[in-house]
Amino acid sequence: MAFKLESKHDFNVIEESERLERADLNDVLSWIWENFGEKAAIGTSFQGSGLVIIDHAMKGGCKFPIFTIDTGLLFPETLALKQELEEFWGISIASVDPEQTVQEQADTMGPELWKVRPDSCCQMRKVLPLQSKLSTLDVWITGLRRGQSEHRKNTRILEMYEFDKMRSSYIFKLNPMVAWSRDSVWEYLKTHNIPYNSLHDQGYRSIGCRPCTKPVADTKDERAGRWEGFEKTECGIHTFLGQGI
Repeated sequence: MAFKLESKHDFNVIEESERLERADLNDVLSWIWENFGEKAAIGTSFQGSGLVIIDHAMKGGCKFPIFTIDTGLLFPETLALKQELEEFWGISIASVDPEQTVQEQADTMGPELWKVRPDSCCQMRKVLPLQSKLSTLDVWITGLRRGQSEHRKNTRILEMYEFDKMRSSYIFKLNPMVAWSRDSVWEYLKTHNIPYNSLHDQGYRSIGCRPCTKPVADTKDERAGRWEGFEKTECGIHTFLGQGI
């Protein structure tokens, strides 16, 4: 389960985050690995920044567990990429599945829930499975970057959130790519010949579930093309946690 405050909170999170801002990616990942080992895990949806993190971790000997949320609605290209990356790095990427299949959700909540209540669909197919996974970890490593959207512009490299108020448990969220630009990410991927989702070459800026992701014309908004027709920019996995400390 997520750690008790008194057992891990032996430093000032804000000060530590400021220190890590001045470190390079390899040093940040090494620090987490040395302090938390396999109780820290990389969560990825195979966007570019997540792939950069995994590559640095593998080359630096930081053998973090890696997981992805398989909503049952992913593009075939995304599923194919998962297998390709496992072969590329010689690793296993765990799939975290929702409690209900897509058909079971349709039977209980109505067909194509994403068309009428996308927040509810994201909650069932993304947020709840992630909550279950995070309950086993001390650190969740993500590929969030400040330049991805207005909502993410104040993201810190290290954050701590209340995970379970009743049990006074907390979890660290490490966002080691926060200062990287989109161009820097793609330069790294191409320089190191890292496989990436072929949908990016077809106009998809950010890739999520098949029904809720569209290709778009080139735009500064890296989250463009998600949940078209709704005032929605986040699926909820980066917003459900309690107040950060």
